[in-house]
Amino acid sequence: MRVLGFMSGTSLDAIDMAIIETDGDVISHFGAAGDQPLSDDLRALIRDAIAAGRGWKRGESPPNSFAVAAGAVAEAHYAAARDFLAARGLGFSDIDLIGFHGQTVVHEAPTAAGPGRTVQLGDGQLLARLTGRPVAFDFRTADVAAGGQGAPLAPIYHVARARASGLAPPLAVLNIGGVANITLIDRAGRITAFDTGPGNGLIDSWMEACGLGRFDAGGALAASGRVDAERLAVLLDHAHFSVEGPKSLDRYDFDLAAVQGLSPADGAATLTAFTAEAIGRPLKRSGVAGVIVCGGGRRNFALLGQISLRGERPVITAEQAGWRGDALEAEAFAYLAARTLKGLPISYPGTTGVGAPMTGGRIVQP
Repeated sequence: MRVLGFMSGTSLDAIDMAIIETDGDVISHFGAAGDQPLSDDLRALIRDAIAAGRGWKRGESPPNSFAVAAGAVAEAHYAAARDFLAARGLGFSDIDLIGFHGQTVVHEAPTAAGPGRTVQLGDGQLLARLTGRPVAFDFRTADVAAGGQGAPLAPIYHVARARASGLAPPLAVLNIGGVANITLIDRAGRITAFDTGPGNGLIDSWMEACGLGRFDAGGALAASGRVDAERLAVLLDHAHFSVEGPKSLDRYDFDLAAVQGLSPADGAATLTAFTAEAIGRPLKRSGVAGVIVCGGGRRNFALLGQISLRGERPVITAEQAGWRGDALEAEAFAYLAARTLKGLPISYPGTTGVGAPMTGGRIVQP
């Protein structure tokens, strides 16, 4: 199948798109890839939905802003894909299936009291109608209902991507988006995965709070600052770091309180060290020789240096491994869409903590 995958992450920067050809097991071809920045209007709608979601109590009806944002997200994905395909001489008739992750606005990990809760906004039926193609979406809900974390879901794709590249395990794949997650593949091909902690999210929020833009380009501001060890210790004193994976996070499980009052440079340095230490601790214990980094965080050279230092492992970017760093998650959801259509598992005990390998996602027709 020729499958178009979408990803719009918690950094709220862009809709990533990628085409792959796959049967849900082997990837036979990597097609075009690209992205479309989110408009300010759409970003505002999503942020309204996120704010409403943080006050949404279980048992209550979903906030009205969810439906508004879900439609807008679907329409934005349609417009992005229409232009993306047209620029490459393609149309929706050239696509067999679409993998639509949607926009995460709520993610609550399971607790001893019961299952978690996760919401990815995006009207799959509307997208199918607009594109005229079948759409796989809602990839996380079934896993959460079965007691899993609902995240991360890319690990089975990381295995397929490594196989397509001829890369032998053991190896690690680290994705640094708003939240960071890692996939560890051992010599026997077994996978474990979990959210390590914050990715770019806190650093981006700090830059915006300081009026210095939406992100720390190249990690330049962090590189000019000093890490405040006491405040770093406060950040690391979080319940997430006291339990083993599988485990997952919402971008807003952490905040900037611990770095308030620091200079912009020292705050950036401290938050960068926090992300790196959260990644470095499990990496140091992993037994892998090195790690391939994808996601926007791979462009933050201060962060990569800190990860290598604190994880005591060499770090290479996706491009250095011959992968497309900006497209990897969109490729992953194209792959998961194919697996959903074929009824193949997308989550596993070692990746989300679910009791047995299980399928997920729903397919809607135009």
